[in-house]
Amino acid sequence: MHGNLRTGAAIAVRDLAVAYGATPILQEIDLDFEPGSFTALLGSSGCGKTTLLRALSGFVPVGRGRILVDGRDLAALPPEKRDMAMVFQSYALWPHMTVAQNIGYGLKLRRKSRHEIAEKVAAMLAFLGLSGYEERKVTALSGGQRQRVALGRALAIEPSILLLDEPLSNLDAKIRLTMRHEIRAIQQKLGLTAIHVTHDREEAMTMADRLVIMRAGRVVQVGTPEEVYDQPASPFVASFMGAENSLPVHIERHASGAVLRVPSLTANAAYDGPLPTGPAVAYFRDDAARLDAVDAPPGGDLIAPGTVAARAYPGGHYRYRVTVAGGEVSVDDTELHPVGVQVGLRLAPRRLHVFPAADTGSMN
Repeated sequence: MHGNLRTGAAIAVRDLAVAYGATPILQEIDLDFEPGSFTALLGSSGCGKTTLLRALSGFVPVGRGRILVDGRDLAALPPEKRDMAMVFQSYALWPHMTVAQNIGYGLKLRRKSRHEIAEKVAAMLAFLGLSGYEERKVTALSGGQRQRVALGRALAIEPSILLLDEPLSNLDAKIRLTMRHEIRAIQQKLGLTAIHVTHDREEAMTMADRLVIMRAGRVVQVGTPEEVYDQPASPFVASFMGAENSLPVHIERHASGAVLRVPSLTANAAYDGPLPTGPAVAYFRDDAARLDAVDAPPGGDLIAPGTVAARAYPGGHYRYRVTVAGGEVSVDDTELHPVGVQVGLRLAPRRLHVFPAADTGSMN
């Protein structure tokens, strides 16, 4: 069944712009998608990621720019001429049809013979672990089974490009984890070029080999999950990728080297980053900090005095709110500390994402 499936196509998006009336939604989008790659479009609600996916598929008209698939501009073509298949958030299955009829729907529109449709549907059911469900109505299926049917309908037409519009958001947590791995395995087995829209950071990082971070209709960073997580390009990306704590710092350079200092406090640590002298802001994740004694030896870390303001137990560790340097940060720690006690907030400089203070006003 799948030996003759085409491998994924190369996609190039150039200077793409989309507007709804006078309101710009996408601006100056330039992206390349390698054949057989799995890319996640990631961003908060309203950032334009779904609009970009729909522009690629042909469901949203393009105001300006090109969508090149294997060098051919498809921007003016209707969806059925683009060799792409979409899996929707709502599954978009026909409730009055059986599983087999839903999977074969795209083939029927393409005027394939009844024999060819039956053969491909049977092979797709076996591929997705749905053999025996042919005559079931989709309304009688579980959420995970419905998602497999939606995926089967998309794959049955043998596309070179698979577009996924938050396909797992309606599933419960356990099924969602299973489907993440199933969709990724199917994409790799068939060699499709996949583009997946999600607002779930963990989902994007576990499924995709490349992330495209979007904000306000623009692409703000592109990279592997490791690159975007460990080397965010801006305060916005750092915060979006989980480094939501911030601490005002000051970079000082001396003959012996650069130092990261917390203003108004004695805390300081060696700094080997590229930023010049001046005020900056350090961003870090809850698990990048530890609570220690106020007078604990730094050992190369930055230790800032603070006070435990609140404590919760989410399981396996404690989650603290700590007042430090005029603000509050969140810290995960395995040790029990009473509320109100003074502590030393221990931060390893290598776990900090440091940006000039001037960049943080608009969270670029």
